[in-house]
Amino acid sequence: MYLWIKAIHLIAMVTWFAALFYLPRLFVYHAQARDAGDSQAMAYFTTMERKLYRGIMMPSMIAVLIFGGWLLFLAPVWLSQGWMHAKLLLIVLLIAYHHVCLIYLKQFSQARCTKSHVFFRWFNEAPVIALIGIILLAVVKPF
Repeated sequence: MYLWIKAIHLIAMVTWFAALFYLPRLFVYHAQARDAGDSQAMAYFTTMERKLYRGIMMPSMIAVLIFGGWLLFLAPVWLSQGWMHAKLLLIVLLIAYHHVCLIYLKQFSQARCTKSHVFFRWFNEAPVIALIGIILLAVVKPF
């Protein structure tokens, strides 16, 4: 049973990260369309962003948290280890990033976002750093 829960947790994690990588990339293109005054493209990106967030990103995050919590319930000793504290901190930061994405999504849908495509190119790098940290912590368990 434990391995099934772990497998589902990892599948959800991969799906969540795929969405965390892709949504800010859509923001880059949306900002470029906004700057070019391309209202048709802006409407297209608004729809894509909403569907990605609601249909993939949010359910994936919820599944990661449910199955990750279940794994911690089955192995509570991990909560006494430093690597797990660091991993959980990164996950909390990712949840905050996830919700900041929602703020930008809403701003774009209301034509209120003023951030540049360059800003979103940099914004898009945060989940990469978190992924590297989370994987290294979970596999190497350095402390």
